[in-house]
Amino acid sequence: MNLHIRDGLLVDPVAKTTTVADVFIENDRVTAIGKAPKDFTADRTIDARGCWVMPGLVDIQARLRDPGQPEKGNIASETSAAIQNGITSMCLPPDTQPVIDNSATVELIHHRNATFGHSARVYPIGALTRDLGGDQLSNMASLKANGCVAFSNATRPLLNNLVQRRAMDYAAGENMLVIIQPIDVDLQGNGCAHEGAIATRLGLPAIPEAAETAALAKDIELVAQTGARTHFGQLSCARSVDMIRRAKAKGLPISTDCAMHQLFLTDHDIGSFDTSKLTLPPLRSQTDKEALREGIADGTIDCLCSDHQPHETDAKLRPFPSAEPGISAFDTFLSLALRLVEEKLLTLPEIIACLTVNPAQILGLPAGKLETGELADIIIVDPDAHQICRSKDFISQGKNTAFEGWDFNGKVLTTIVAGKIAYQR
Repeated sequence: MNLHIRDGLLVDPVAKTTTVADVFIENDRVTAIGKAPKDFTADRTIDARGCWVMPGLVDIQARLRDPGQPEKGNIASETSAAIQNGITSMCLPPDTQPVIDNSATVELIHHRNATFGHSARVYPIGALTRDLGGDQLSNMASLKANGCVAFSNATRPLLNNLVQRRAMDYAAGENMLVIIQPIDVDLQGNGCAHEGAIATRLGLPAIPEAAETAALAKDIELVAQTGARTHFGQLSCARSVDMIRRAKAKGLPISTDCAMHQLFLTDHDIGSFDTSKLTLPPLRSQTDKEALREGIADGTIDCLCSDHQPHETDAKLRPFPSAEPGISAFDTFLSLALRLVEEKLLTLPEIIACLTVNPAQILGLPAGKLETGELADIIIVDPDAHQICRSKDFISQGKNTAFEGWDFNGKVLTTIVAGKIAYQR
């Protein structure tokens, strides 16, 4: 199908510019911007006047709960939520059931997405160790050959630093990306809230900043030792941002992200045991939130992820320490990003870069750009559409949001994947 998107404000996350222009799509590619190609005939024209036209969003961390946890979500429900909220590509961490540590599981995910998915691209992240057990390395070469874009042990600990060094040595030799969420499990213990006045007042077991920063310091040293391309995910502390800033200044091959909710919430928001605000890493202090925002603004933090974790209702109805952590985030991901523009933390092209071209380049994905010759993964957004966040309206199977009742502007009108309209409001 040939598509003509007319008179939209094009948001270019590479050049960091916006301009009103037409976009012409033939088959699965953008064939021209501005002036129509010779002999071009549109099968369909989309009027985008007053709207923003931008690349489809790329989410570097999203749990779809498939395979293994159908009570929380599945590929059909979560890719539908993704597409309707402008997310066209997403990475699936390896802690599924079964674990993504063999080619059969990778093929199962690809098959389910092809059968039940809603056009979104789902990229599995392979397990760094077998069954995420932390002791024996997985068959990383086979997993890469079958489509794994990176390797991680998710939130599971490795047996010791020697296992981690061997994994990173191998990854460096094969030019594989390692993704690490820095956690010292001994320091984290059974904690569920940031170590501070709120946790003390509520009597909650606390997680100190050192549970992240001590692990991060060790991980950075291993990057320096092995040269492995390493992405640090879901950072939450001011000191972590400082450590990453210094490591980047030394030229180490590292990149970073933080979850969107960490830029808006703090430990004060857990109030009186509000489990909708229970996350791991926990919501930190106001100082930490401000440091994360500064890290995004100055480029220390390369991209933002949703850290999408849908849950069934019962998972959040338990006492705070035993409730399950995580937020259903697809339905608020873009809205929260646009609020950062309203708050003048970043310009529109800068924040869209954090959601598109930056994660795509880190992972080596064919996504995130709105340029001639690129894949036509495009979304059209109405910036004036007003909405109140109501979990009952979520497309995701998980209704566990931390932003109930928030007032948002901006709504996806159309999602195009590989030149085909996957969603139209």
